[in-house]
Amino acid sequence: MPGILITNIGTLISGNISAPILDADTILISDGKIQEIGKSAELKNRDVETVIDAAGSTIAPGLIDSHCHPVLGDFTPRQQQTGFLDSEVHGGVTTIISAGEVHLPGRPKDPAGTKALAILAAKSFASFRPGGAKVIGGAVILEKGLTEDDFVEMAREGVRIVGEIGLGSVKAPEDAAPMVRWAKKYNMTVMMHTGGTSIPGSDTVKADQVIAADPSIASHVNGGPTAVSLREIEKLVKETGYALEIVHCGNPKAMVEALKLGIEHKALDRFIIGNDAPSGTGVVPLGILRVVCMAASLTDVTPEQALCMATGNTARVFGLDRGVIKKGLAADLVALDAPMGSVGKTALAAIAAGDVPGVSMVMVDGKVVVWTSRNTPPAVRKAKIV
Repeated sequence: MPGILITNIGTLISGNISAPILDADTILISDGKIQEIGKSAELKNRDVETVIDAAGSTIAPGLIDSHCHPVLGDFTPRQQQTGFLDSEVHGGVTTIISAGEVHLPGRPKDPAGTKALAILAAKSFASFRPGGAKVIGGAVILEKGLTEDDFVEMAREGVRIVGEIGLGSVKAPEDAAPMVRWAKKYNMTVMMHTGGTSIPGSDTVKADQVIAADPSIASHVNGGPTAVSLREIEKLVKETGYALEIVHCGNPKAMVEALKLGIEHKALDRFIIGNDAPSGTGVVPLGILRVVCMAASLTDVTPEQALCMATGNTARVFGLDRGVIKKGLAADLVALDAPMGSVGKTALAAIAAGDVPGVSMVMVDGKVVVWTSRNTPPAVRKAKIV
């Protein structure tokens, strides 16, 4: 079936942090998936319906927000705002992952209610794409009384994530550990709050407590918003294999120190990037891009490595069919370039300088959902249909 050819790509980010830049300038897309990656000379004569000229800009996998707190629909009771998920798409985000629908007014805290909320949110977001984004909702909040049979039912009905452990009544590692084992048994990815208390009812969580519970992800190691000590972060880096999440709504100094430890211990492939919004900090449409910029401008993480943390690393942790430029995967892509006025002349140079790049195109499953972001500065070079 005739598809889409994206050509004249200046830099192609792979999403694979071990080899973050591809030697290619053209992508062939059909049926919403990447079909071929190569040089223009090889692919330019393919029979396609649409040709997109990247104009020498950077193409990366669509960004993945590893930590969001939606409720239902595109409204947040936490900040009384609508359209916050749609706005993230204009920041280059194509997948948004719930860390728990904790802000629902009157959120049920009994086993039947928390299970019902997770199933409802998972099914609702499976059919609802705000701004075109894929939202993985229904992150169950652990409450006392949940049984293995409950996890069997939730997994069968589409629940794929355990929200931040510590947000519900299950806080102690000895209470959480059996539920974590059940969740992993039924292929759920498990998050755990790390750091100081975030909202009334949550607790401070240190490295030993995370290790005792044994989740998949140590959420916001740089704080949500209050960080643990550098010694605690170092313990998680050195003594575990967990994914290590850094977030915008956290402690920026702790983020820098955590990334330095990641470089020192060759653990950058374990770092993922989230917003941790909506929260008291607000809603942050450009939060993922801003963390990418902070990582690449304040540490020795390269811009391309930072983009891979926000794409392929997260996709691997959650078992997603996107986040990497690879044949057969979803064509979720973003076109980036230096913003007008930046000292950087390319997207990567601008990111290294700390400037948020301009987004000129966002594509989800081979369909363009944004032409020229309403939230980023305008890009110097813009992708366009030929």
